[in-house]
Amino acid sequence: MKKKNIKLSELGNSNTEHADSHSHETHSSSFKAYLAPVFSFIFLLIGIALDYFNWVDAFEDPLRLIWYLIAYIPVGFPVLKEGWKSIKRGDFFTEFLLMSIATIGAFAIGEYPEGVAVMLFYAVGELFQNAAVKKAKGNITALLDVRPKEALVFKDGDFVEMDPEKVEVGERIQVRVGEKIPLDGLLTSEKASVNTAAITGESTPQILQKGEKLYAGSINLEGVIEVETTKIFKDSSISRILDMVQNATSRKSKTELFIRKFARIYTPIVVFLAIGITILPWLFVEEYVFSEWLYRALIFLVISCPCALVISIPLGYFGGLGAASRNGILFKGASFLEGITKVNTVVMDKTGTVTKGVFEISAIEPIGFSEVEFMKYLMALEEQSTHPIAKAIMRYKSSEASFEAKNVTEIAGKGLKGLVNGKTVLAGNKALMNESGINVPTEVDALIESVVLLSIDNKFAGYVTIADELKEDAHETILQLRKAGISKIVMLSGDKDSITQQVASKLGIDWAKGGLLPEDKLNELETLKKLPNTIVAFIGDGINDAPVIAASDVGIAMGGLGSDVAIETADVIIQNDQPSKVATAIKIGHSTRRIVWQNIGLAFGVKVIVLILGAGGLATMWEAVFADVGVALLAILNAVRLQKMKWR
Repeated sequence: MKKKNIKLSELGNSNTEHADSHSHETHSSSFKAYLAPVFSFIFLLIGIALDYFNWVDAFEDPLRLIWYLIAYIPVGFPVLKEGWKSIKRGDFFTEFLLMSIATIGAFAIGEYPEGVAVMLFYAVGELFQNAAVKKAKGNITALLDVRPKEALVFKDGDFVEMDPEKVEVGERIQVRVGEKIPLDGLLTSEKASVNTAAITGESTPQILQKGEKLYAGSINLEGVIEVETTKIFKDSSISRILDMVQNATSRKSKTELFIRKFARIYTPIVVFLAIGITILPWLFVEEYVFSEWLYRALIFLVISCPCALVISIPLGYFGGLGAASRNGILFKGASFLEGITKVNTVVMDKTGTVTKGVFEISAIEPIGFSEVEFMKYLMALEEQSTHPIAKAIMRYKSSEASFEAKNVTEIAGKGLKGLVNGKTVLAGNKALMNESGINVPTEVDALIESVVLLSIDNKFAGYVTIADELKEDAHETILQLRKAGISKIVMLSGDKDSITQQVASKLGIDWAKGGLLPEDKLNELETLKKLPNTIVAFIGDGINDAPVIAASDVGIAMGGLGSDVAIETADVIIQNDQPSKVATAIKIGHSTRRIVWQNIGLAFGVKVIVLILGAGGLATMWEAVFADVGVALLAILNAVRLQKMKWR
């Protein structure tokens, strides 16, 4: 889909006028598309009425021929033109050629209304197809409107409008309320509320703090904010996703490729069979009438047009891609939409996939102190550290200020030591406690989660356990994957094995293994893939998991907006970080495949029946029209159902 590039200087204040004019052009082109079929339909109806009711005595050739030619040309000329173009390219056996031969032949034997009807219904079928494609593309091309059109950049002491494509990394931009964020960057204002619904499907606004990432295409909801750009426009997450989506339909599914190849072999066979139906009966039939057998051959040609197959199959996959896009799932092509239906084993990472990847305090166990006092000692030391666990501890809610720590030193790989309220305080792991001669209760050894131990004046004072929270839909993910037909679910994680096993047990995962490096995960995946009849999908966060995503049969990346590696490596991207969307992707794949095969069965079934009837002289050109265009219309309507289905 090509769009005009309009400079901001040319736009001025004419955005509204441009939108109105574009809308007017769209309505105008739609009206013109319907004009030719309506004109032909009116002339055909009048012609049939004149034929059967004898309203005009002079309605005979050549007037009758001229009348039906006037009805034929508006709908027939575009098909004849395409047929001629394909012949010039050396592509003789196309549906355009079949339609041209059949309708010209109908005129040659005096069956004018049938000749017009074939082209008219073909034109109506094209209109239905275009409407269906527009509907299917609607959810995908809606993403194009997410692309920001301008950026307010700080230049020479003031913010000036610029084309986002000209903004460099590290520049300061301003985003007003209701405007789209033009480039990826870091928030330099204290906080921001943004809506990412258009690109992630997530309706709940996100509240971001200073220093957090913002993505191009998000909408600023509250107050004027400032952002420091971290990527140029063409490298922003939204630009790369849009590029991927626009090219998705160029990757054909195996079914689609097969039907295309089949049509190229099938069409010449049909042409030669039609010639045979016309000529061969002369050798065997006593009262051979050329026009009668030519009419049967023409019916045979119309029935044989592979329109229903060639149109409905790609349209079915297009509908599937659109339905997935509307649900925040991006397939990189129809081949992956088909590939996901064959998956029977799902392997997933833990951190950032089924867990939030954010540490939180899960338990506080003080000894000889109240919880608040215990945490004040611990927080006094931990606020000197930048470790993720220290950050989790500092999120502890308390109305009282923490104590002040002095002479804090970090003991590498073990923890922190300092003076708090004149007391020597240690915070860290068991190795730190053992080194300082502090006795730790044996119950601590049985803990699975990450533990921070605390001692005050050489006496053990208790501990805090830190855990990574499960995502809200983690349990639902496993349940829905089972319902979608996944027989085996595996978890492979770089986190320690005890934690991995605990999470896997909570979720009901079949098998899990922790403590794995990226190359270890890859080895485990390769081992799984060698098992008979095993098709594997891997779900990861797209950074450390990139090698495994690339090696799997279907690679699925979580949080594609935040990970360049995910966009490059994965076959499927879940935009809003919800693992349950993987089950939705599988369901959409299965529904798409089912509809495509329904269309194939419908097209072949009806065509075979009417072909036999036509060759035996039991079907007229009207039945032939139904077998071709009518079946195509039914197939299109069936494919459109994908847009109406609910996936939850």
